[in-house]
Amino acid sequence: MRGRTPFAVLVVALLSAGLLGLLMLNTALNEGSFTLSRLKKQTTDATDQQQTLQQQIAEQSAPDALEQRARGLGMVPGGDPAFLNPDGSVTGKAKAAEDNPPVPRSSAEPWQRPGGAASPAPTTSPGDPGIELAPAPPASPSASPSGSASPGTPR
Repeated sequence: MRGRTPFAVLVVALLSAGLLGLLMLNTALNEGSFTLSRLKKQTTDATDQQQTLQQQIAEQSAPDALEQRARGLGMVPGGDPAFLNPDGSVTGKAKAAEDNPPVPRSSAEPWQRPGGAASPAPTTSPGDPGIELAPAPPASPSASPSGSASPGTPR
């Protein structure tokens, strides 16, 4: 009877340690699962935001939107261009851009206004969203690919 007691205590201790180990392992796996699903949701949200920003850029860089903003700045279509060939000859005949119908302009340009101040904020029509974009999350400094240089830094 005396020889069986230490063996029984050893078996109970090993079983208890095994159960506690399995409990800890299961807890760690569940924690990792929650972290994974949180990161998947963040990825989905970031992808949705990226697609929204790309759609806004595509809408604002469409030819009609660019033309509307250019006309709002007083620009007019340039007409047929002339091209300079490599041998120095000119192909085509350039002509001055026609302002027909005239684009309404303010009486004084921003640099000619008293005090030299420009208008406080540009106004946009309801049909023209302007260049307002939704704010993007800040990028981390290590987000750029290793092979590319950021603008303004020499390679």
